[in-house]
Amino acid sequence: MTVYLDNSATTKPCVQAVEAVNRMLTENWGNPSSFHQMGINAMKEIIAARAAVADSLGVKSDEIIFTSGGTEANNLAIFGAVNARKRRGKRIVTTAIEHESVLQSAQELERQGFEVIYLKPDNAGRITENQLFEAINSNTILVSIMYINNEVGSVLPVGAIKKAVKRASAPALIHIDCVQAYGKININAKKLGGDLITVTAHKIHGPKGIGALYISKDANLTNQNFARTFGGEQEKKLRPGTECAPLIAGFGAAVGALPPVDEQTKKTQELNAYAKKALGSIDGVIFNSGEDASPYIINMYVPTFMRSQTVLQELSANYSICVSNGSACAKGKKSHVLTAMGLSNEIVDKSIRISFSRYNTKEDIDALVLALKELIEKHPL
Repeated sequence: MTVYLDNSATTKPCVQAVEAVNRMLTENWGNPSSFHQMGINAMKEIIAARAAVADSLGVKSDEIIFTSGGTEANNLAIFGAVNARKRRGKRIVTTAIEHESVLQSAQELERQGFEVIYLKPDNAGRITENQLFEAINSNTILVSIMYINNEVGSVLPVGAIKKAVKRASAPALIHIDCVQAYGKININAKKLGGDLITVTAHKIHGPKGIGALYISKDANLTNQNFARTFGGEQEKKLRPGTECAPLIAGFGAAVGALPPVDEQTKKTQELNAYAKKALGSIDGVIFNSGEDASPYIINMYVPTFMRSQTVLQELSANYSICVSNGSACAKGKKSHVLTAMGLSNEIVDKSIRISFSRYNTKEDIDALVLALKELIEKHPL
């Protein structure tokens, strides 16, 4: 039996999501843009899913655009915001520990002549409110910062961005990547202050290939897409073309199946505490995640001569345990997050990420601890 502890990379689709996708493929498979009954049935499913995502963020349905996932949503938000504001300033503020889809977008804008400020974290991956206030000035047109870091779980002070923007009298739009926070923290877009918010389905037990971008009516990204596509009216012309109704319906079903946030947070905090106690009993283990990090993520140094890539391969091949050594999108490259935190090469090269979902148990932790102890004993420093 496989022990799956890589839920920050992707989650197991829940029964409700699988059933919704299957229903759309076998029953409501009409083109949602068609006016006959089959098309109408498919469109009803899309409308219901859009409403589910919108309600979960405390916004209106017409402020939700479906995308192919978090990466596209981040790109659409960043380039769309900059194109909409480029005559009003040149500064973009982000952090050095963002997802690659944000970092690489920022680097491209740098090449185009924009000034990009990358806020540096401390050794637990934390960014302070003071850093925001110091970086955001009257020339800032975009602030793009994640809510929860995907590698170490640090919770960034996104709630303070709006205040910093107002204090600087900046024309900035605020983009918050909520991919790792969605479904785990109560998110109200208006209270959070985000003009643009990214979420995705496969981190909340929905299907892969479908995400969403909240676009505030004040953001005005219409026709500002960085790579404008022509050919249809769908998704406010930002993503024209036939909607992927099965995945959209699966996304909506996954949202509907989410347990109460407070209840699930308590369970995950208990599992996190159990895991840290058990893992901390292994000599030489160092936790890279701070005490105030999201309970869903533990990043830790494994004291063995093997690099993290080999550790996770050994855990998978010999113990049927799935963990990660960082962002799945990085394809095994050295962690830019741990590097930005100023950790030594030894720690960067030999750290793994454990990430939980509502399906994990203490027995999963016990299996991981036993496997790590055996690996370290076989392959000591």
